[in-house]
Amino acid sequence: MTRTKVGISIQGTSIYLDDRTVVLSEAIAKKWKVPTNQTITMRFGSAKQEVKVVSAATSNSLRVNPTLASKIGLYQGARLNLHYRQNTSTLSIGPLIGVMISRVYAGSKDRPFGAITAFCKEMTDACEQFGAMVIFFPPNEMHANAQTVNAYSYSNGSWSKKTFPIPNVIYNRLTSRRFENRTNVQQFMKDVKARYATEIFNEKYLDKTEVFQALRKDNSLHDFLPESYLFKNYQMLKSMAARHPVLFLKPITGSLGKGIIRIRKEPGAGYVCHFTNLSGARKQSFPSLTTVFHALSGKLKAQRYQLQQGLDLITADGNPVDFRALVQRGATGQWAITSIVGRIAGTQHFVSNLARGGSLTTVSGALAKTSFASATRVSITARLRKASLDIAKGIETQIPYHFGELGIDLAVDKTGKVWLLEVNSKPSKDDNTPLNHERKIRPSVKQIVQYARYLAKF
Repeated sequence: MTRTKVGISIQGTSIYLDDRTVVLSEAIAKKWKVPTNQTITMRFGSAKQEVKVVSAATSNSLRVNPTLASKIGLYQGARLNLHYRQNTSTLSIGPLIGVMISRVYAGSKDRPFGAITAFCKEMTDACEQFGAMVIFFPPNEMHANAQTVNAYSYSNGSWSKKTFPIPNVIYNRLTSRRFENRTNVQQFMKDVKARYATEIFNEKYLDKTEVFQALRKDNSLHDFLPESYLFKNYQMLKSMAARHPVLFLKPITGSLGKGIIRIRKEPGAGYVCHFTNLSGARKQSFPSLTTVFHALSGKLKAQRYQLQQGLDLITADGNPVDFRALVQRGATGQWAITSIVGRIAGTQHFVSNLARGGSLTTVSGALAKTSFASATRVSITARLRKASLDIAKGIETQIPYHFGELGIDLAVDKTGKVWLLEVNSKPSKDDNTPLNHERKIRPSVKQIVQYARYLAKF
């Protein structure tokens, strides 16, 4: 697609400029065949305004009156893409990208969005590079039948809150199911999709049961799926324990490795359960599977769990290793792998999350610590990549929601077989950072902006 970037220049009334007249560079007006001195529609996000275009010998700029700029949410110096559709006489500038965030700390100038402030600034920088504008807003700014949204943007060296049109594209970064499930948030998403054709991606949290049930429908993915069920009763536990020496119970809505329970059959000594906690894992022994079930029954009433086959994972220095693939859609809308990193569980832990003391390594670094031959390591790396893409496409096909990025957790057992552990629809903006920190804007952030631009047809 041909693209033209313009700088937004906001200037007071002149002989040309009232709130219904805009001045566009002559070369751009000519390139896009924008008619001058006649009324057309200018669009930014959901905002539409009838304007008359005047051309001038300026370089790559669109000059607008302050009244018009504040009416549709433009600010001085913004760099946006522009295109003109002759069939609808519409001059579109944008895209305007909205990011739904969990919280705003209004009293904190330096970190208004807490831990994700640096990511929000990085998004802003990427938007500047690709010709887009990004705004950030929490759940209490989302309303039914909204025509505008009060949101935060970064300009002239600081964050400020302004009123903007409904964005062309919205990226859901709400990191709490409680916020995501609020009535006003759900209604806002439904309304903007219906009224303004706003595209929303990463629409919802995925739970573990939903993922495994959906992917089981795709025969080509069966090889990656450990035996896994929504845990219901003792009979299910007994049946799984007869087939697998190690089982895992995972909260279906859990994250960061919280609440995972490992059940291991000990030869001639009953069962040992390990319960995750922040300092490591608490160990408890039981004489029989019945006593395990009774000990867990309180937890099972309070929380739903996924019961999963345990895997004999490869280790690095005696600690289990798994892999996090960040799979994203980008400028062409196709799934691609942005990064895959190895994650080594911390000492005394059996989950690899960084929040639980895990550490990052490269895929080759993790595999180098195993006894696999060099050719096998190359083959495993290729299989990790294939599994990542196949699983992302499986989610897209089998789950009727729109996702633009997925964190896919994979494991390799001691025979070299690749397994799916879980899929995260809100991958952390730190956990999957590539190991070199030299680039100012991470590739993962660029992909988000390019995918949003693709969705908005800019």
